[in-house]
Amino acid sequence: MMASRAAPITAAPAYAERREALRTYFDRTARRAWIDLTSDAKVSRIRRTVRAGRDEMRETLLGWLPADLSGRSLLDAGCGTGALAEVAADRGAAVTGVDVAAGLIEVAEARSSASGACFHAGDMLDPAYGEFDHVVAMDSLIHYRADDLASAVTLLAARTRHSLLFTFAPGSRLLAAMLAAGQYFPRADRSPAIVPIAEREVLRRLANLPGWRVGRGKRVARGFYTSHAVELVRER
Repeated sequence: MMASRAAPITAAPAYAERREALRTYFDRTARRAWIDLTSDAKVSRIRRTVRAGRDEMRETLLGWLPADLSGRSLLDAGCGTGALAEVAADRGAAVTGVDVAAGLIEVAEARSSASGACFHAGDMLDPAYGEFDHVVAMDSLIHYRADDLASAVTLLAARTRHSLLFTFAPGSRLLAAMLAAGQYFPRADRSPAIVPIAEREVLRRLANLPGWRVGRGKRVARGFYTSHAVELVRER
């Protein structure tokens, strides 16, 4: 059953403000569009490229997790409609999915009723959800500035025992041009503001994260979807 709670401010005020803007966007403006995007419904050409990119990124992140997740716990931070959470649960993980948008959580519960994943509407950084063996934050940090992204990763890492996988929007001229062009798309094809960050800047900030090392990385670029995945591995 969905559990809603008042999301505490667990990072900088700028993070909390942006989080609330995203909640409003996904619950009021884009709920129908994201339901369609994360299904096999017919969508525009632009959104087909986004769907293909997200599918590739999801498979990448799932491929970085153990094939058998039995006995492991996993946090899907910013789970959306629950596609990654469902696969991880089917592979044996005890999955907790958290998303700021209650409307998307309702969809995740309906779609994943047989998988055993547990979904919550709230702040993915809330420590009340507990600790996990693995944490995945797919495209849930791409809307935040470098300081807020680094803070969020640090907070998630403090609750992670083995690996933390996340994505960011890589800064490039091409992505900047695509984001600028996106302002002229029909409203249904627009996404909330994405904040590009240079890869070297992200890696610089992660270099000083105690107890962790940077593992694999992969950039996925499909039409109007561009995102870069990073694997953090707990040092033994």
